[in-house]
Amino acid sequence: MSSRKARERQLAKLAARRAAERRKQRRQRIITIVVALALVIGALAFAGVALLGNTKKSASPTPTPSHTLPTTPPPTTAPPTTPAPTPSGVACGGTVPKAASVKKPTNLPAPSEVIDPKKTYVATMVTSCGTMQIQLTPSSAPNTVNSIVSLLQKHFFDGLTFHRIVAGFVVQGGDPVGDGTGGPGYRTVDTPAANTTYPIGTVAMAKGRSEAPGTSGSQFFIVLSDNPASLTQGGPGYAVIGHVTQGLDVLQKLGQLPVIAGPSGETSAPSQFVYIDSVSVKAA
Repeated sequence: MSSRKARERQLAKLAARRAAERRKQRRQRIITIVVALALVIGALAFAGVALLGNTKKSASPTPTPSHTLPTTPPPTTAPPTTPAPTPSGVACGGTVPKAASVKKPTNLPAPSEVIDPKKTYVATMVTSCGTMQIQLTPSSAPNTVNSIVSLLQKHFFDGLTFHRIVAGFVVQGGDPVGDGTGGPGYRTVDTPAANTTYPIGTVAMAKGRSEAPGTSGSQFFIVLSDNPASLTQGGPGYAVIGHVTQGLDVLQKLGQLPVIAGPSGETSAPSQFVYIDSVSVKAA
């Protein structure tokens, strides 16, 4: 009898141990499942955040790239970084005009109206390399053409030089200082139309890089090729005052003159003086 009870107690203990082991295994399985679910939920949450981030990035507009600097710097009136080089001799076998010894004013007041905006004007420019005829068009830039005619009447350009030549791009002159920094002492503005182009022979006005489109002093440039991209990058920026109607061969001769490094570091300063001997103007 005692033996039977002892066996029953052993069986009861064994059953209790097995039940405890089963409960322990169930707890471990539950913990494993909970951990696995937590990992899955975490992974799904991370994927959702990443997907949401990608969706937001895709939905945002693509930034518009900023304009890159043109290969050829546009005509400017920027200050030089080094002293201007001294050319040797006069280009094309020319001579130094008497007007070159006359110091030009750099503090003139803005002019009163001296032109008839309904008329066209013809300027005859004699240079070291030949003569060009330029038809001025007040209709495209009335304030600027009025200023240029006023300066021409004062013989402001006589004896000045072309201080910058970039082959296939422009020849630039009209600076009373001679290094790209000078002007008459005042500015005019004629904002160019959105459809403005710059074909070969166009005469337009140089401006400072930070100045508004169409701002002008006395420095002008003449275009050597059809519509250089840097002149219209970001929209037309230079007031057009006219076009060369005679002497395009002279213009091309100017554009092919040898150059050396200028005060800005650009290889565009003529190695010899290129004078504007004189410029006369009359109503057409």
